[in-house]
Amino acid sequence: MSIEIRHLAPGDIDWLVEQHGTHYAREEGFDPSFGALVHDILLAFDADHDPTCERAFIAWDGGQRLGSIFCVRLDDETAKLRLFFLTPEARGKGLGKRLLAECMGFARDAGYRRMTLWTHESHRAACVLYASAGWRLVRSKPVHNFGVDLIEQEWDIDLRT
Repeated sequence: MSIEIRHLAPGDIDWLVEQHGTHYAREEGFDPSFGALVHDILLAFDADHDPTCERAFIAWDGGQRLGSIFCVRLDDETAKLRLFFLTPEARGKGLGKRLLAECMGFARDAGYRRMTLWTHESHRAACVLYASAGWRLVRSKPVHNFGVDLIEQEWDIDLRT
């Protein structure tokens, strides 16, 4: 695979909303509120992100999108990782590790001291990847979101080490 990582471009928002909504409905039974949340996050990012400290990373192979990861500002010292997604055909090939490393590298270069993320326990492969990259699970709690019972997790990492 000769993967290119690009910034957010026309068509990416619609693709990401559709991919997230379809995948999580099929794989985890999420209701349409999840796609609506992804849509709102993307529109807000597109409308007013600061390119000096926030970035979208969209993975492409030829003319096909394969996945995404976003770095967004929480405060002067903390970035939030958002919308980490790989299409099923892109999984298991090292692309997730590459996207995570690029996002974390960008956050370090932008001057953030730490990163945080929110996920669900059911995203086992992603959680293994986070742990192997040095992230720590700091909170875990049962919730009912997107029409299903989930274990919500918060992870963080000190970018200075």
